Amino acid sequence: MSAYVAYTFLYDPSADLRCDFEILSDEIASMIGLVRALIDDRVVQDGGELREDLLKISELMYHINPSLRTKIAVTGEELAWLHEKAVRLQVDPSSRFVVPQGCVPAAYSHVIRSKCKALVRLLSRHAQQGHPVDDILFDFINLFSNYFFALALRLNHVYGVTEVPFTSRVYPVA
Repeated sequence: MSAYVAYTFLYDPSADLRCDFEILSDEIASMIGLVRALIDDRVVQDGGELREDLLKISELMYHINPSLRTKIAVTGEELAWLHEKAVRLQVDPSSRFVVPQGCVPAAYSHVIRSKCKALVRLLSRHAQQGHPVDDILFDFINLFSNYFFALALRLNHVYGVTEVPFTSRVYPVA
């Protein structure tokens, strides 16, 4: 193997989804850092500093990163913390779906939301291959998606961007 290899597991067999999981979770953690860099200090929620929360959330994603290859390094307490943060972000709990747009950090939050769904799907495929997957991983990554949806709405609200509701021509409204 070359001395220039970026990551040891890049050449794992294609059916082994662990490296794909690690690459995608790394990308998501990096994008969380990007959102953190794009927001300014006026974005504060309930006395807590959003930038500090995003740093912790990025670290949680990095703790999730090796979970399929090594062990689970996130806890139920951290899951509860993230859930509380997602609930506090909600601008309008009845919001079902909006066109992913708005200020730059909100638009990136929508990208992260979507990538988290792709990570859940990858995790599901890994489990369907017969590998054990702890439910906390599904819970965390689904919650990450929900958190970043709420964050996008919050950021657009704070920056004065009007949401554009989306109504599907195919899926019925529940």
